[in-house]
Amino acid sequence: MQITISSPSLLPSPPRKFLPIKVAIGSSKFQKKQAQCFLGGEERSVGTWNWEESRSRRAIIALSFVSSGLLVALAASGKVKSRSPYDEKRLFEQNKKMQQANNAPEDFPNFIREGFQVKVVTSDNYVKRDSGLIYLDIQVGKGDCPKDGQQVTFHYIGYNESGRRIDSTYLQGAPAKIRLGNKALVPGFEEGIRDMRPGGKRRIIIPPELGPPVGPSTFFSAKQFEVFDVELLNVQDCQRRTIVFYSDVVCN
Repeated sequence: MQITISSPSLLPSPPRKFLPIKVAIGSSKFQKKQAQCFLGGEERSVGTWNWEESRSRRAIIALSFVSSGLLVALAASGKVKSRSPYDEKRLFEQNKKMQQANNAPEDFPNFIREGFQVKVVTSDNYVKRDSGLIYLDIQVGKGDCPKDGQQVTFHYIGYNESGRRIDSTYLQGAPAKIRLGNKALVPGFEEGIRDMRPGGKRRIIIPPELGPPVGPSTFFSAKQFEVFDVELLNVQDCQRRTIVFYSDVVCN
């Protein structure tokens, strides 16, 4: 049997003579197959076709391509994860300048943000919990800590990472009042206020996973740390009161 293979060009080019390759195949086992190539009318012996050797070479070539691809991928991932100390210092200075422009309070935490990765820089006076909550006791109060079902009355000022004020009960002219244990507060805020005592003042740094819902209807930004300066005024016991068909909760 004879197989004739020609190689026509895909691009326009001057006419040339295509040289056919004729391969003589004897048996199906491909042992000692003699091939002959005619180049310019001269007959030359190409050699014996070895199927096992060809397959081994192809396997080695494929393995080399895969190995080189893995090396490139690993090198690329290493470049993405690495952070230059110069860039970290530059981001720190940028955040510090923004906080100064926004008149952030003294000992305010700094945030080094690169995409969704944020590093919080605080003084040694801050305490970090396993939940991710960070707080600083500015003034420790007196009395008992609030419990579920009790009503807490407090003032607060909310800040974003750049130290800009986003909300304040002082500006509203009235403190906030809310009962603990009914999931009405931001998770991180409720955790931070639970072990405060009346008259105490605390700065609470809330990570995004303990933060409030985000969206157009709120003043909170997605994946942002929030900082609250809280002053706990008092803690009151509450009881449910029922009069005929009317029922409410009274806190004394």
